[in-house]
Amino acid sequence: MDLRGKKLILASGSPRRRELLAGLDVPFEVDTRNSFDESFALDTPHEEVPALMSTGKSHGFWRPLEPGEILITSDTMVLLDGLIMGKPHSRSEAVDMLRKLSGRTHEVISAVTLRDASHEETVSDVTKVAFRAFTTEEIDYYIDKYAPFDKAGGYGIQEWIGYAACTGIEGSFFNVMGFPVHQVYALLKKFIDYE
Repeated sequence: MDLRGKKLILASGSPRRRELLAGLDVPFEVDTRNSFDESFALDTPHEEVPALMSTGKSHGFWRPLEPGEILITSDTMVLLDGLIMGKPHSRSEAVDMLRKLSGRTHEVISAVTLRDASHEETVSDVTKVAFRAFTTEEIDYYIDKYAPFDKAGGYGIQEWIGYAACTGIEGSFFNVMGFPVHQVYALLKKFIDYE
């Protein structure tokens, strides 16, 4: 993709998002400096939370954007029976999340915001993920070996647990990894055309 002189900035510390954006064969830099407080009102509809967080991260970027710069921010959450599952803060919280996901189908909602000096657009994507039931030993093995404390829902679909226990995906696989790359690509094409 020809960026036509535009400069991409990925405002995310996620190694998965860096890897997925790199897969589009576009040059970018990473800058995670941000002042956004990732909190939201409890009455916010669950499906709107990732878009709210992604937009907030974009506006919390530490400096104004220069002409020709495009900022990319993103947020992901796991939703099961109306319960939002963010990143686990402890081993016991990760165990609890995986027990709840065991043998169930849940949704992964990711949002991406692209912003330049005069335009902004946020898109969301939803993917359904089905897991077979996990044993206690499998949960312990996964958490001990992969330490999924930086992942919404306490798991990474691209890791052992996805290989061993995912029985179905409806929607974008990359969305489950936290970055709906097909939507990022479509937005980038629009933003490159902006003068």
